[in-house]
Amino acid sequence: MNGRMGRRGYKDPMLTRMVTSVFKFVRVAEFEILFFLFFFIAFLIFKDLTSRAGYNQILVKKPGGNDMWNY
Repeated sequence: MNGRMGRRGYKDPMLTRMVTSVFKFVRVAEFEILFFLFFFIAFLIFKDLTSRAGYNQILVKKPGGNDMWNY
């Protein structure tokens, strides 16, 4: 009854320890994860907008007459 778990000092199964360590990491790095996700989602939205021909004109041409930049 004093098997490997008793010798190594672990009381929880390996899967439980892995999940617990992941949750500890997420708690510590919460701000960095959210910061990265914000910029990643903003990048995907901007990339999607610029890949469409109709929306791309919004970023290039101004509606109306003369522009300061001639494109």
